[in-house]
Amino acid sequence: MKDWTEAGVATLAAALAARQVSAEELANAFLQRMAASPLNAFLDRQAEHTLAQARACDERLARGTARALEGVPIAHKDVLVTRDWVTSAGSQMLANYRSPFDATVVERLTQAGMVTLGKLNCDEFAMGSTNENSAYGAVRNPWDHAAIPGGSSGGSAAAVAAGLTPAATGTDTGGSIRQPAAFCGITGIKPSYGRASRYGLIAYASSLDQAGPMARSAHDCALLLSVMCGFDPRDATSLELPHEDFAAALATPFTAGQTQRPLSGLRIGLPEEFFQSGVSADVEQAVRAALDQLSALGAQCVSVRLPRTALAIPAYYVIAPAEASSNLSRFDGVRYGHRAKGVRDLHDLYSRSRSEGFGAEVQRRILIGTYVLSHGYYDAYYLRAQQVRRLIANDFDQAFAHCDLIAGPVAPTVAWDLGAHRDDPLADYLADIFTLPASLAGLPGLSMPVGFGAGRRPVGLQLIGPKLQEARLLRVAHQYQCVTDWHQQRPAQAGLVSEHGH
Repeated sequence: MKDWTEAGVATLAAALAARQVSAEELANAFLQRMAASPLNAFLDRQAEHTLAQARACDERLARGTARALEGVPIAHKDVLVTRDWVTSAGSQMLANYRSPFDATVVERLTQAGMVTLGKLNCDEFAMGSTNENSAYGAVRNPWDHAAIPGGSSGGSAAAVAAGLTPAATGTDTGGSIRQPAAFCGITGIKPSYGRASRYGLIAYASSLDQAGPMARSAHDCALLLSVMCGFDPRDATSLELPHEDFAAALATPFTAGQTQRPLSGLRIGLPEEFFQSGVSADVEQAVRAALDQLSALGAQCVSVRLPRTALAIPAYYVIAPAEASSNLSRFDGVRYGHRAKGVRDLHDLYSRSRSEGFGAEVQRRILIGTYVLSHGYYDAYYLRAQQVRRLIANDFDQAFAHCDLIAGPVAPTVAWDLGAHRDDPLADYLADIFTLPASLAGLPGLSMPVGFGAGRRPVGLQLIGPKLQEARLLRVAHQYQCVTDWHQQRPAQAGLVSEHGH
């Protein structure tokens, strides 16, 4: 009997449409695999809701009224609210919270026929690069259980890599789709800011947060992104654009008639700042080999400059905490969220509820954000960081005058060991150096697996495009994946023992 848990979104959609497998059989297979996983990737599973959705999909398949992704399973990062599953944002502050509605992204994927398997572990309120900041325990990397999976969408990346789900949603504020995708050897894309609705996404930094898909391949991500994107009147930052089918043009060459070299005519910019001394030798070797393969497919690599790359870290870690301090002020123990018991007065209620409900990293970022927004420091820190952000966006505009997309490492190293940076949060922040610039500029970014580094831990290549050019990134990644098999590699340590949610 075929093991359908090893298949991707496109394969499963075709098999379901051909009635080679039922949605209920598929859901049961993934639920069993999830229950036996040691990775701590899932925080909430509601098998009765999953199977009810699957049976409804089977009825539509039988009637011939199937939708685009009818019966294909998916799991959602725990910062996207869901009506039938707990949404905790990885925090004690929202323990056991159930939303009265689904996030727009979840709603659209469900309306396309996808079956929800559960909610995925993440850094608390999406703040972190390791998934060690979750109140419900760290997620383990399926390639090496001693390693982090990356964050904050570490549960999403680990679950896809381990075959616990064929696809997952993630969110990316400063690299939280791309970095865990790289560390777990899968494909993930952060769309341009405003492409996917933020309605129902528990806010971290409102001018940066974006939801996106994580799956095995660029083809799978294209299918998911086509459903996820679209104007939403409930989100004031949502872009009003015509619907785009990202999967339709994946195999189309960039130059007509060039089927043997489908990337002919494509200029790939290599920023000098992405290949400096901070990049480990194993990561650079894998990235350079991938660039050679893209060149063999016809692409031309050109040198470009992003001179303010190093300023992305201080700019981001002023802007994002400032927005976080504002967004998280609503969790005060009064309206919703954790409420401390036996308080003396209102001030005691606020301080104790937040101290008990928020973890150390969230408290650290709230304090930084409150400080940089305070009287006397706003101009010196927050305003200056926003000015630097504009200059970083200008650097991309100038670079794209000489190239069609930009490529480089996702992170300077492969995934590090769990606990390695426990006493040094700055080390985690510095690891975001290559993902932060695109986030600050609101540009689309994609990570795809291109090999392995030390300890056989995966390496990802990052592609960054001009605004709204997700299709270009997906086409390049798809052409690369047509001639390589890194995205088809499976971890040996996905193993099967008991896993506990909250």
